[in-house]
Amino acid sequence: AQKLRYRVFADEMGARLQSPIAGHDIDLFDDFCEHLLVRDVATQTVVGTYRLLTPEQARRAGCTYSDQEFDLVRLRALRPRMVELGRSCVHAEHRHGGVILALWGALATFMAHNRLDVMIGCASIPLMHQGSLCGDVAASIWAQVRQTHLASPEHHVRPRLPLPVEQFRHDLPVQAPALIQGYLRLGARVLGAPAWDPDFNTADLPMMMRLQDLPARYRRHFLV
Repeated sequence: AQKLRYRVFADEMGARLQSPIAGHDIDLFDDFCEHLLVRDVATQTVVGTYRLLTPEQARRAGCTYSDQEFDLVRLRALRPRMVELGRSCVHAEHRHGGVILALWGALATFMAHNRLDVMIGCASIPLMHQGSLCGDVAASIWAQVRQTHLASPEHHVRPRLPLPVEQFRHDLPVQAPALIQGYLRLGARVLGAPAWDPDFNTADLPMMMRLQDLPARYRRHFLV
């Protein structure tokens, strides 16, 4: 999983990763997380992964990854039932939807088994465009989702290093990355303005998904 993450985040996206092992994406949260894996049956190669941080393990770690990017004080009442999703990625040769569906199915089973019903995480929008940093796409996506999928005020969070969206265009006719679109179809809500992650060259949207908000057709598919 850590090798796959390195290939996707560093080799493809240009992230600057500080890792103790070359060719691996490793950080302090890995040892506290559960790691969902999807393997190619023929080769047993890991082709998709998520990492999950449960409430108990978040307490042991001292915080969640999202706490480093956002002030999550308004979510404190949800923490006992809240799992953090992170480091989602799929191998370049397997991005046809099936891997994400397999991960989501396993995630639903994990949530039910651990009696958790709230998921949070940072959903990333790449900032690299034609070899240079550009926030126009991220600012335009934020302008769209704040109109259609913004959470209620009691769940709003604040970025610790805000992306300066006011400095960029916000009227481009762009679509959010496929993973963010998938979350929104599943009933997820955006919790506030994006943070800037300079190491990963991304704008990170804080997102929350509650099982009670899952549309009926997806509930039947994932929660069986």
